[in-house]
Amino acid sequence: MKKKQYHKPTSAELEILQILWRQGPATVREVHELLNGKKQVGYTTTLKIMQNMAEKNMVKRKPDGKRHIYQAAIKQSDTQSQLLDKFLHTAFAGSASRLVMQTLGNYKPSKDELLKIRSLLDKLEGDSK
Repeated sequence: MKKKQYHKPTSAELEILQILWRQGPATVREVHELLNGKKQVGYTTTLKIMQNMAEKNMVKRKPDGKRHIYQAAIKQSDTQSQLLDKFLHTAFAGSASRLVMQTLGNYKPSKDELLKIRSLLDKLEGDSK
């Protein structure tokens, strides 16, 4: 069985992945314009980061005339899970309850988020019986 490759994207790579996960396949220009909506980034910087990501197999690049179309090659859920696992173990000594308590103490969840949390807790309690 093939072991999943661990990807630890930099913060810049993660911003680009977020765009590709949300928007789907895009050109460097399209990604660059969306990034510039948040902060000022040079086009060549965006291009270089995306080229590096292709070399790391984080994105796939497909030629389309004179331009290239990029798409995420790693799943959002896998990446989030790997990053969360590392964070949980390094910052909270592996304690999920400490992570949840800190998060809920720092950020007020919406009513919808609370319903989802409550539903998950109910499901987890039901599974353990």
